Amino acid sequence: QVRLVESGGGLVQPGGSLRLSCVASGSISAIYVMGWYRQAPGKQRERVATITNTGSTNYADSVKGRFTISSDNAKNTWYLQMNSLKPEDTAVYHCKLDWVGAATWGQGTQVTVSS
Repeated sequence: QVRLVESGGGLVQPGGSLRLSCVASGSISAIYVMGWYRQAPGKQRERVATITNTGSTNYADSVKGRFTISSDNAKNTWYLQMNSLKPEDTAVYHCKLDWVGAATWGQGTQVTVSS
């Protein structure tokens, strides 16, 4: 069974940066899509960024140019580098791993952008 654990969240001032990590344990398929999602209070969950096993990336318009998703396949670890953070980026951030016939979510990490 695959398990995901996120870390790296916290409180940061507007304009600051954070790097989130998502570590997977268990047997990982060679073909997958890893995504970062976020959910703010009272709002629907939003897809932030995705990366495939081939390195293809995709970003929500709201984070393009500010966030970067990356992977270290040797470590079964994925990252979300978040720069120029805004108060509207405040949310619980989850990673999700999709592979053929299955998917799993992490428990989430809180990101708060506030002065």
